[in-house]
Formats: sequence, structure tokens, C-alpha cells
Amino acid sequence: MTILRARPAPTVAVVAALAAAVAATGTALLTGPAAAAQGCRVDYTPNQWPGGFTAAVKVSPGDTAVSGWTVSWTYAGDERVTNGWNATVSQSGATVTARNLSYNGSIPAGGSTEFGVQGTFAAGGGAPTGFSLNGVPCNGASPTGAPSTMNPTTAPPTSTPPTSTPPTSTPPTSTPPTSVPPTSAPPAGCAGAVLCDGFENQTGATPSGDWTVVSPDCAGAGTATIDTATTHSGSRAVRINGAAGYCNHVFVRSTKNLSGVGSVRYGRIWVRHTTAQPTDHTTMITMADAADGNKDLRLGGQNGALQWNRASDDATLPEQSPAGVAQSVPLPTNRWACLEFMVDGAAGQLRTWLDGAAVTGLTADGVPTHDIDGQWYSRTWRPQLTDLKLGWESYGGGADTLWYDDVAIGSGRIGC
Repeated sequence: MTILRARPAPTVAVVAALAAAVAATGTALLTGPAAAAQGCRVDYTPNQWPGGFTAAVKVSPGDTAVSGWTVSWTYAGDERVTNGWNATVSQSGATVTARNLSYNGSIPAGGSTEFGVQGTFAAGGGAPTGFSLNGVPCNGASPTGAPSTMNPTTAPPTSTPPTSTPPTSTPPTSTPPTSVPPTSAPPAGCAGAVLCDGFENQTGATPSGDWTVVSPDCAGAGTATIDTATTHSGSRAVRINGAAGYCNHVFVRSTKNLSGVGSVRYGRIWVRHTTAQPTDHTTMITMADAADGNKDLRLGGQNGALQWNRASDDATLPEQSPAGVAQSVPLPTNRWACLEFMVDGAAGQLRTWLDGAAVTGLTADGVPTHDIDGQWYSRTWRPQLTDLKLGWESYGGGADTLWYDDVAIGSGRIGC
């Protein structure tokens, strides 16, 4: 396969000066507010498995804002794009064209936006080339170390296809290691965060100190322990044995004072679990909302995909119609995944990323959209989040074993 190898995910970073060129047809390139400018950049970050791939594409116009964008590139082999999110994507021959949607066409100078594609291949043909933004080439060499053929033992994708379940099988050698050499706490990548914890200061078998085990409504078979065998980094992680049934829920709650985060809260949580999300409603991460009677804002799943849910009125994001669920993604099993979120209490907005890729169905942008956040805005929502809880709660069938590690909460995006 000639798509770039994942883990660590290399990036096709293409940087170029503004091109003063004319297309072969004699048509002039775009000018004015929609045109690309000095320093335009397109970052293409792929994740692959045998026969398929996804790619996150980051668009940065450079020194001048754009009011609309069209990105194109060319595959060297038989890669075929089958789906896209946060953009309208088409393919003619080996050339792929992606155009902005109504809500993400404007990018300020120095800013960026992201979209994604999903596709298939038989043989592949190397790194994609010929990146352009609004007809302006963003020239650059292929990344160092890009594989020329598909390696069947590469790691599984770091983000799953947005409208389908992940591959039913992965190469037998692709499972990431369950532990890595110890590193010093706190974990890298969360400078400035109010909460930054890799659980390295936990000394017993039960979470304590900065974390406390809670079962808010009723206690049952669910358990929370400190695990030294399966970690994302360092030598410790929290393990949740989540049993099926409402009263078997269990969470670990941060004892840190998170009031310093402010009205805009960003979270970054590495999570790993063993069992595909069931049809029944489940919850993994909760945060009490002081503006909603201290009822929880909950991130979990339903109908096999991730969803947000408000405990106060059971509103879901996305809506649980087939079209709504298709805009979300399943949480991959048996590997570590990076979940990020942003909650803006002042604006009443919410955004979610999985392994760095924005998830359309888990986005509440302030404007009700049918099948996505129409139900979410059935009333005014201005959350004031006060805590953070990690665990498992099932409202029907569905047991799972989960691990949490390298948790961070701050007032700016922390990243994976």
C-alpha cells in the first residue's frame, strides 16, 4: 500500500509560495478573498489497514484569509475515496477534489480547518502529490520515510471510518503494545492544562489522592483499579471493569479544583476498551453541569457509535436517526484512542475529535441542524461544567473493560 504508514502517523506537509500561473485551459487561477496566499499549506495525515484507509486533511491558507476553499491532490496508485466528512469530496481518475461545506468555508489568516476522507485500495502507489488550494499549488517533497509499498503488519488505523464499523480484523501483529517504558509524569503535551495526569503518582491498587471512586446512584459489580499491565504511557493507567446494568456503573472522579478552566473547556483523554459499543445507551465520561441542576453532560455511545447525552432531558448529539448516527464514529477496540472535546459554555457549543479528526455528528455549532444537533438545541444550552468523571455506565445490556490514561483538562486545545 502506498498510503503513508500510521503510528507514528507521518504527515505530507506541503508548503508553497503563491503561484502566478494559468491553467492549461487558459482559465486564470482564483484571485480575491477565496484565493490561497503566501505560505499555503495542506497537511495529509493517513491511517491505514489492509485494503482501506482514512486520512485527516488540514487546510492552512497562510497569510491571507479565504472565504471558501477547494483542495485537490493526486494519488499515485489505485486509491479510491469512498466517503468524506467536513467537506464535499469527489474523485476523477487519480485526482481528488474536496470543497468546503457551508459552515467551514471561511478560514482566517494564519488559521486552519480540517476535513477527512475514507477510501479503499488494492495495491496503492506511494504518497499523494500535487496538493493545491484554490488552484494554487502548495508544492513540497514527499515526506521522508514514506513507504513505497503497503506493509501488512502496520498498526491499525488511528481513526475509524466515519460512517461504518471498523475493519472486522486486523493483522495479527498490529496490536499496539499494552505497556511502554516508563516516562516521567505529567504526560507530555498538556503544558498549561489545569488537570494533567498520567496516574503515575498512584501508589495503591485503588485510585486515590487526585481521584476518588464514585457510584453516584447505586453501587454494584463495576470496579475501578490502577493497572500496571496496560498503559498508554508510563507505568500506570486506570482500569474500569464495567458490568452491564444501570446499578453496576462505576467512575473515578477528579478531586482537583477545575474552576480555573473558565467557560471554555478543552479535554484530552486517551482511552482503550475491549468490546464494540452496543446498541444500548452507555456512558464513559461525565461532567456535572451547574447550570443544569448539576445533572451530567455525558459522552458515551448508542447504536454502535459515539454520542453526547444530557442527563437532564436525554437529548443526544447526534440525533439517533440512521442519518444522524452515520455522522458519528465508533470508538475503536483493543487499541488506545485519543478523545478530545471542547465545550464553550458562553456560546453553548461543543466539538469533538477522535485521533485528531473532527467528528461532524459530535459537533453542536449553535445552529440547529436536522439529524445532528437539532434536538440538542431544543432549549437554550449554556453549560457550566464543574468536574470530570471517567468510567462506565450501561442503561441496558453492555459490559466493557476500559482503560484511561494521560488525561488533561484546560482552557486551550491540548492535542494528542
